[in-house]
Amino acid sequence: MPGLAGPLSATGGRSVLEGAFALLNAVQQDGGAGVTTLASACGLPKTTAYRLLDQLVELGAVERSAGRYRIGPGMFRLGHGWQPYPGLRSVAQRPLRRLAAATGMTVALAVLHQGQTLVLDRTTVADSLRPPDDRQTWPWYTAAGKVLVAWAQPGLPLGPLPRNWPAEAGLIRECGAAYDREEVLEGVCCAAVPVYAADGVPVAALSVLTDPDHRLERLADTARRAASAITAELGRRDG
Repeated sequence: MPGLAGPLSATGGRSVLEGAFALLNAVQQDGGAGVTTLASACGLPKTTAYRLLDQLVELGAVERSAGRYRIGPGMFRLGHGWQPYPGLRSVAQRPLRRLAAATGMTVALAVLHQGQTLVLDRTTVADSLRPPDDRQTWPWYTAAGKVLVAWAQPGLPLGPLPRNWPAEAGLIRECGAAYDREEVLEGVCCAAVPVYAADGVPVAALSVLTDPDHRLERLADTARRAASAITAELGRRDG
């Protein structure tokens, strides 16, 4: 990482890279903090935080405006290049748009990451229901998260699971869909279905957001067709 050279002890016992990534995480979470706040959040000396932030600004990883910092375009480009499975995002784009147009609702492609639901892509149409903010990480018990946890290996950092989760997970695997009935956000419901890799293991979940007046089971049927298209294209690429 050019511009981040220096002694490994420059960040109070951490490596320079550890200090830089700690600052990037703090900037992402706060979205507009000053150097004093960021240094305190990361446990760094203020002079060290300022030096690292200055170098991150030069690299385009962070932007500075009126003494406050936010994530820069360099991190945006790098972040949007990440995907958990080769070709997943590009293959999903057209089915996502078609599903949004067919349902008139917001649709999303999500994966599990560090015990949370991480939204890779979201497609909306005019007047469709949208979450109150556009953050990318949500609790694991969204409909999409439930789909992926139901098939996941034990050991995920999810915290204590509901007592009825084994039975619910079995039903999700049996019917191939999961539902969120205002469990995460009041007034927002969701139906989600798995997207499979060539080996038959879900690598992502496709979800449709709606209000409590719509039938989630019907939306799941529509979403399955879009998910099947993504699954088939992934299989052709792998083949």
